[in-house]
Amino acid sequence: MKTYKIAVIGGTGKSGKYLVQNLLEKGYSLKLLVRNPENVTFQNPFIEVVKGDARDEASVHRLLEGTDLVISTLGQPKGEKSIFSDAAKNIIRAMNHFGMKRYMVTTGLSVNTPFDHKNESIKIATEWMYQNYPETTEDKQKEYESLVESTLNWTLIRLPLIHLTEERFTTETSFTDCKGESISAADLAEFLVSQIDDAEYIQKSPFLYNLK
Repeated sequence: MKTYKIAVIGGTGKSGKYLVQNLLEKGYSLKLLVRNPENVTFQNPFIEVVKGDARDEASVHRLLEGTDLVISTLGQPKGEKSIFSDAAKNIIRAMNHFGMKRYMVTTGLSVNTPFDHKNESIKIATEWMYQNYPETTEDKQKEYESLVESTLNWTLIRLPLIHLTEERFTTETSFTDCKGESISAADLAEFLVSQIDDAEYIQKSPFLYNLK
């Protein structure tokens, strides 16, 4: 295994904690972007904490300096304007500046691509998101479009409900439809880490879900 240093955004969030644990178990060094470092409870010699916000270009620049690739499980901060397209623009700009290529990021089922054949329940769920959370839902679509326009080796993983569990199940991916209702946080982490050196999903937006 190559010894990469990985920039992680959203690493202190609910599913991000599973990702960080998986990366550490596999021997990677990490740089974590954290809004409030004083709230970070874990200490590890393989983790460097960078104080900052994904909306702030200088913070993202500091995070990415000296790293090889970026993984983001960024969530929407409560009570704030949607963060996703702003973060994506900052990350793409910083990656281009440092000559970095590999970027993996998670998003929701509401993101549409030209390859989709969503089943009726996913279509209804997407429509519900647009009606009830129009700002963040449209912003996640803008994030996808920013990635498509970039020259990065990006992968945007579209997810159903994330169960915060160490339990592992059979997983499946699809470029056209989500055929499962949930994904375990442990399975999501394992998939993200498995893609570090895998080209199968580069510049693609797979759905990832558990088959139960």
